[in-house]
Amino acid sequence: MICVSLAEISLEECRAELKTIDFAEIRMDTMDLGVEDIMSLYSSHPRLIATCRPGRFGRQERLEKLLAAVGAGASYVDIELEADGDYKSEIIALSRAKGSAVIISHHDFERTPPRKKLDAVVESCFKAGADIAKIACRALFPRDCARLLGLLDDPRAIIVIGMGEAGRITRPAALLAGSPFTYVSPAAGRESAPGQLDKEHLETALQYLKDV
Repeated sequence: MICVSLAEISLEECRAELKTIDFAEIRMDTMDLGVEDIMSLYSSHPRLIATCRPGRFGRQERLEKLLAAVGAGASYVDIELEADGDYKSEIIALSRAKGSAVIISHHDFERTPPRKKLDAVVESCFKAGADIAKIACRALFPRDCARLLGLLDDPRAIIVIGMGEAGRITRPAALLAGSPFTYVSPAAGRESAPGQLDKEHLETALQYLKDV
C-alpha cells in the first residue's frame, strides 16, 4: 500500500485532499488542528494514520491530539519508540479498545546503524507494543539500503525507510520486499521527510521494478 503523508496544510486543504486519497498520514505536528478538527478528520475517512512528532507541541498536547484521533477512528497511530512509558501506554490502551493498529517508530537522522543495532531496535519496538515497527534511518551508502531492506526477512510487520537521496530506492523496494506500506508526498516539492518520493514517481518506480 502507498500512504500519502499530508503536512503543512490548513484544515480545509486537508479535507479537500482526503477526498481523493485512499490512505493518508496526517502529520498533526505540522498543522494547526484543534481537538474538534482532529475528531472531524479522523471520523470522516476510513484509513488514516495519526502522527504528531515531538518539537512544535509539548508532550501533553501531542498526547491529547493522538488520543483524539484514535478515539475518532484512526486506523493507525504512530508513537515514537523513545517516548516515555506512560505516554505510550495510554495511547496503546485506547488503540486496543478502539481497534487502531499501533506503529512504534524509530528515526535516526544521522546514519544507518549496524545490523545488530537495527535488530535490537526492531525488538524494542515490538516489546513496546507495536503491531508494526517502523525503522527510518539516513542512508549514506548503498549498503545502508541493503541493511535496512534485510530487516524485512522477518514474519512480523516492519516498515523500513532509507532517508536521504541515497535511500530513495528503499521506498519502492521495501514494498516489493514485504513492507506493509510506504510513505509518499502528494506531489513533488511537498515532501515531509528527506528523500521521500511523490506518489506519481513512486508508482512509476514500482512498475519499473516489477517489469525488470
